[in-house]
Amino acid sequence: MTHPTLKPDAHIRVELLSNPTYTSGMKDLVHAVAKRLGFAELDCGHIALAVDEALCNIMTHGYEQRMDQPIWLSLWPLDPDGGKPGIKIVIEDRAKQIEPEKIRGRELQDVKPGGLGVHVIREVMDEVVYEKRDGGGMRLTMIKHSPAHCAGGPVVGGKGCHG
Repeated sequence: MTHPTLKPDAHIRVELLSNPTYTSGMKDLVHAVAKRLGFAELDCGHIALAVDEALCNIMTHGYEQRMDQPIWLSLWPLDPDGGKPGIKIVIEDRAKQIEPEKIRGRELQDVKPGGLGVHVIREVMDEVVYEKRDGGGMRLTMIKHSPAHCAGGPVVGGKGCHG
């Protein structure tokens, strides 16, 4: 099945079903690509964790644990000639839509397991954009800039170019 809104210039494009069995494979794939793009091991783990959290949120909340629904993951290395090399990951689904401004994790002071995926994604990635897709579903765009290539001095606190 071809997804009509995915840009054909993605360097990697994977379609998977909303079955949790596949999340570890997507984490491994993203980790390996980030490593090849020059990210430090810690950043590779963070990027893979963000992908895992996003996929789990889609499967749990968007598709309400139905294991036969489509998810598309696309990945691009960011162009080093553009001044900010890094990685761009787009995850799309056909799950129920929600207003992007309502996408937030639970309150951090509410100590209990789960519910921190959105916090994790926003913390480890440099840019995070949730949006409704035309025709249904959601799109999550995540960007992580390569700290080794950031201008303006040393990278602080593991947050890529934004310190």
